[in-house]
Amino acid sequence: MAFYENTIVLKQDLATKDLEDIKEKYKKIISDFSGKVFKIEDWGLLSLTTKIKNYNKGFFIHYKFEGSNKTLNEFEKKIKLDQSIIRHLIVKYKKLDVDKEYFKKD
Repeated sequence: MAFYENTIVLKQDLATKDLEDIKEKYKKIISDFSGKVFKIEDWGLLSLTTKIKNYNKGFFIHYKFEGSNKTLNEFEKKIKLDQSIIRHLIVKYKKLDVDKEYFKKD
């Protein structure tokens, strides 16, 4: 199993309930496919540098998890089908730092 960080950017016009549902949906996908979620960070609504699909802002959610290729493949497949996600990025790590939060809300 390998360690991964995944950041997804969601449409700016989603309701708070929809954001929570999406967070739980992808947490469940990781868990169902023998993965383990270490941390989920909600970075909130941030401005985008350039427009993406006519959106100037987006909600950012960051996952830190451990999983196999099967976990990663299922996760990517679901992300590509989800209409509320406008961008995503998955990075593989040898060692995962769960203490550092890049956009911590004080």
